[in-house]
Amino acid sequence: MKMITAIIKPFKSDDVREALSELGVNGMTVTEVKGFGRQKGHTELYRGAEYVIDFLPKAKIEVAVEDGLVDQAIEAICNAARTGQIGDGKIFVTNLEQAIRIRTSETGNDAL
Repeated sequence: MKMITAIIKPFKSDDVREALSELGVNGMTVTEVKGFGRQKGHTELYRGAEYVIDFLPKAKIEVAVEDGLVDQAIEAICNAARTGQIGDGKIFVTNLEQAIRIRTSETGNDAL
């Protein structure tokens, strides 16, 4: 099992959810986060005053998938989240040692 963590533009969250659902991914966690990468933030003009926005709003999506679905899930996230502009995000894949469904005590892939 793998844990896929994707940091994407917030307005792309629904597109990613739909793409993963088509693959048969049953659940995901979405968190509103702030951060920056190469974008380094930007400046905004509000009521005549200029403000520097260091941390940009992003969506953090976490999905646990079986080993056989990892490449397909990554491709689905990339295709759904890509705008072609700077700040499209990053995907991180880590090993997931154990998953347990609390209600039924199922473990491993059955818990996903």
